[in-house]
Amino acid sequence: MADRLEPVRTWPDVVPDDNATLGWAALQWSAAFLRQPDGPDAGGLFTFTREQVRILLRWYEIDRTGRFVHRRGAIRRMKGWGKDPFLAALAAIELCGPCRFDGFDAHGVPVAKPQPSAWIQVAAVSKDQTRNTMTLFPGMFGPDAIDTYGIDVGKEIIHTRAGGRIEAVTSSPRALEGGRPSFTILNETQNWLPTNDGVEMGRAIRRNAAKSRSGESRSMEINNAYQPGEQSVAESTHLAFLEGSTGLYYDSTEAPQVDDLTDEKTVKAALLAARGDSTWVDPDRLWQEIADPSTPESVTLRFYLNQVREAEETWADLDAWRACQVDDRLAPGDVVALGFDGSIRDDSTVLIACRISDGLIQPLRWWEKPPGPAGFSWQVPRSDVDQAVRAAFEQYRVVLFYADPPHWETYVDQWAAEYGDKRVLEFWTGSQKRMGDALGRFHSAMLARELRHTGDERLTAHIGNAVAVQRGSTVQVAKRTHVQKIDGLVTAVLALEARGDAIQRGLGPKPVPHFYSF
Repeated sequence: MADRLEPVRTWPDVVPDDNATLGWAALQWSAAFLRQPDGPDAGGLFTFTREQVRILLRWYEIDRTGRFVHRRGAIRRMKGWGKDPFLAALAAIELCGPCRFDGFDAHGVPVAKPQPSAWIQVAAVSKDQTRNTMTLFPGMFGPDAIDTYGIDVGKEIIHTRAGGRIEAVTSSPRALEGGRPSFTILNETQNWLPTNDGVEMGRAIRRNAAKSRSGESRSMEINNAYQPGEQSVAESTHLAFLEGSTGLYYDSTEAPQVDDLTDEKTVKAALLAARGDSTWVDPDRLWQEIADPSTPESVTLRFYLNQVREAEETWADLDAWRACQVDDRLAPGDVVALGFDGSIRDDSTVLIACRISDGLIQPLRWWEKPPGPAGFSWQVPRSDVDQAVRAAFEQYRVVLFYADPPHWETYVDQWAAEYGDKRVLEFWTGSQKRMGDALGRFHSAMLARELRHTGDERLTAHIGNAVAVQRGSTVQVAKRTHVQKIDGLVTAVLALEARGDAIQRGLGPKPVPHFYSF
């Protein structure tokens, strides 16, 4: 595994020609007048990273007539990348710096001038969100900027001697309608939803910008990865970009897919890919948050790896599962199917039986890492597992046994050799199509009460821990957090699937009709 993974980017890794952007003038002005507003380098010169320089140059890209190429934009980055300071610097440039086209010089280089009537809005759906940006300005404008432009850094509105201003906006869409700001920042648009008037605010801002002369009024969004289906402004902007909306600048760097979020080295490499050249983002510190048992997988993917992912939805209705509980137990000699899912040390290892006649699901043995220091060096006792499988074959009449083979291939081969390769079969739960179909049948049987179970508390907990995730065209299950195991559910699915296949093959007694009407 490499120490660094290649990021997934939605922007071309190029900058405009020198004569096709006003960005160089904006950068020169920033070097003279802006200061680092906070952190260990507070008061020093404000420095853009190479990545931010590229964004700024492309944002101020112009065509041959001097018109801006991009009418609106969006920057989607991981948490901690520095979106607020970057957008604050952009707002400062729009307030006082050279940011509008003023012709070409004798060498064909574009000349930039300040916006003559600068009116910058920092918009959000809550005051807390605007505060993240507004509180940066007092430290960002250096003494030279304050003297040169007569900047009055007030608490609510920042004024200049020439009449320019920066203001925070959190009002209703109606209050925004009709304004003519020269530049608008849309802060944290993954939180701009239909339910909090965020979508209407976004539409009002775009309508206001559309009325400007020569397209000089523009807007820029900053956001983390959005949650699909919430219909946020961030989501609609991304979809517009994917559909090729004209004049929309969309810039995102995300980590590549990570299959195992418990793999520290892989996750840290993904964090390095997502952060770009924002070297202040500490992957060691973020790893501590990601590894915290209380951090949901969707939070890791969206906020730290900058990946658009669905929020976890509980896979099963536990009320429906509990409704299938009966006061019954397997008896020696019962005809059953078995399911087995094994691990090495961290996940649970489970053996479950399912009675052919009525679908009664009963865990036979569990092996789980003990809590605390005792679990540090613990491993699944393989000989104990082997003995439990052999005991099940002795106590019950096993007609079909589905075992997930990873880490246990040798044992599965031994069981097949001893009990018959027609009875002991590999079932690779990593096969999306096969596992997705099995999960769907288990879920349907549970809702229709076409299965029964003994009420094992650990099995119920594992079912409750499972969240539904879309993988390709199938719905799979995943752990809600790293410590919330789902191996019992997976094993129960294998046992019920083995029962169904055994019935189709005519193995064992016929199932009891309509047993689910208890």
